Amino acid sequence: MVGTPRKRRLAVIGAGMAIPPHARSLRELADRVEVAAVFSRERDKLDKVAAQFGFPVTDALAPLLADPTIEAVMVLTPPSTHLEVVERAAAAGKHVLLEKPVEVTLERARRLVETAERAGITLGVVLQHRFRPNALKLEALIRSGALGAIAAASAAIRWWRPQSYYDEPGRGTKARDGGGVLLTQAIHSLDTFQNLAGSIREVTGFAATSALHRMETEDIVCAGVRFANGALGTIDATTASHPGFPERLELVGTRATAVLNGGELELYWQDGRTERFEGERLMGGGADPMAFSHAHHRAVLTDFLDALDQARAPKVSGREALGVHRLIDALLRSSEIRAPVALEA
Repeated sequence: MVGTPRKRRLAVIGAGMAIPPHARSLRELADRVEVAAVFSRERDKLDKVAAQFGFPVTDALAPLLADPTIEAVMVLTPPSTHLEVVERAAAAGKHVLLEKPVEVTLERARRLVETAERAGITLGVVLQHRFRPNALKLEALIRSGALGAIAAASAAIRWWRPQSYYDEPGRGTKARDGGGVLLTQAIHSLDTFQNLAGSIREVTGFAATSALHRMETEDIVCAGVRFANGALGTIDATTASHPGFPERLELVGTRATAVLNGGELELYWQDGRTERFEGERLMGGGADPMAFSHAHHRAVLTDFLDALDQARAPKVSGREALGVHRLIDALLRSSEIRAPVALEA
């Protein structure tokens, strides 16, 4: 029966740095989901997962994909592997909850989403900032028209990563990660930014590697943007701002200005009222990239399970997630050709 919650078996593919918030979420939702096994080819990572979280582990992927009792997989492997893994999962009829980014290039991301759509599987993407309580509160206010029309908007993501972070083999490379600050860190805030302010239609950007890091890809980006409704805005993203600060999204509406500062929300109404809603301030913006609550990952997983129960798309589906990939691709392209770039409608 559509809409009836039931417990589902799920396998986790990948046991690297990204697994802790997902593992904690899976344990807290044990009444709704059973972890059949965690897969990795690296035994030391499997041993760590088994010891820390108590999940079954395996270094054999094929039996998991062949198991008819496993309905879904959570994919936590490096971005450059996502297309191949989702192709195998889709061929096996497994639904997929995919860690961001969708893939390392826009072309590969599109191919991945189209693969899932052709197979008829549900594809959700882990862009958990949309699930922060105050982001949801602001989204509801905007959708209701309370803030009026969006006249201007800006996003500032000034984070910090030490050189030791980029010294890990493959980190910040095009081959493994697909990019730098935009695709690996700022993607969360940029996804939320577009979801709240509206689609961006044109960008003029600059991207570079600052003097603070030795890496292949960009660690600093700035851009001017034009939204679909004609509003203007700015984007400022970096991992070179020590010691790391809460990301700030500012939306100027015709009735009020809203500021999301980390997880906090401030509303400045034109009638003189000011409202403040507390939330977490700094979440993963400093030297420790995992220094954040797993509550929003749990919300992503809950929404994914609800989507399966209700036969609907997740809040951030694969198709929906392509929006932020198009923006990132355009930002980097604009910097490369030193000219404005129009985004497809």
